[in-house]
Amino acid sequence: MNAVTKTYKQEGHLVHALRGVTVSLPRGGFTAVMGPSGSGKSTFLHCAAGLDTPTSGTVHLGEVELSQMNETRLTELRRDKAGFVFQAFNLIPALSIVDNITLPLRLAGVRPDRAWLEEIIRRVGLERRMTHRPSQLSGGQQQRVAIARALVTRPEVVFADEPTGALDTTTAAEVLGLLRQVVDTTGQTVVMVTHDPVAAAYADHVLFLAEGMIVEEMRSAPAGAIARRMSDLGRQMAAA
Repeated sequence: MNAVTKTYKQEGHLVHALRGVTVSLPRGGFTAVMGPSGSGKSTFLHCAAGLDTPTSGTVHLGEVELSQMNETRLTELRRDKAGFVFQAFNLIPALSIVDNITLPLRLAGVRPDRAWLEEIIRRVGLERRMTHRPSQLSGGQQQRVAIARALVTRPEVVFADEPTGALDTTTAAEVLGLLRQVVDTTGQTVVMVTHDPVAAAYADHVLFLAEGMIVEEMRSAPAGAIARRMSDLGRQMAAA
């Protein structure tokens, strides 16, 4: 991401969601993006993932530059190169768990690699749940299905937007541990937006946004240090 800005109109006012953001997210790493409400973190994720178009600047996903692509090519790129995990699990109620996981491949007309499918099912711990429907699973299990679905296409990067926001503390820790595991064992790249310092502490690298700008970075930071920095940012924005 190089010199990215994003502005839009809201109720007649011009909102500067991102202001000249330049950052390179490490391949094979786990990056958390944090900031007070309105800091631009969701816009950052959407621009990085090709879900939104910057007003100016350039975004690369791997070796591909996104800004010159039309919507059809962007859709294909997101399908092939990116995985997505959201706070809402977005599973199809009528489909079995295995069919939910393989849905991106079927939409692309690609046969699942059985060995890889079995591997990710094993990693998310759902071997005995493949014929179940989403309604038969707990929230944590449904989020595990969503993570498996994000991984099944072997994406260059998995983007996670508040993936534990709807989960209790114990279940959230299990899901975060799973994301940490796929980074450590398969070299997957994960970029996660979160408001939770405990969640961010699972990451290798934490970016702090305020008023659309990256104001600080921390590496391998404990939850307490992250929480203190978030409190400082909140006070600074309230005083501005």
